[in-house]
Amino acid sequence: MPMPMSGGMHQQHGSSCFDRMKTGFMLGFCIGMASGAIFGGFGALRMGLRGRDLVNNVGKVMLQGGGTFGTFMAIGTGIRC
Repeated sequence: MPMPMSGGMHQQHGSSCFDRMKTGFMLGFCIGMASGAIFGGFGALRMGLRGRDLVNNVGKVMLQGGGTFGTFMAIGTGIRC
């Protein structure tokens, strides 16, 4: 015979909408950084950049791509909440 479960101990606490938006931003930021590294790296190499100029340009493209894609992912997650 199964034992009855007490109702008070098994409350599920889902994450808040803000926590989901933060997670969406971080996921989008990571994806944007990866795509920025790939596309920014190829673009900078095609422009003939080398050394410090290459690193600065790729870093800037990575941050811009991460911020943009992260923002859109956070907005999309906020709409779904």
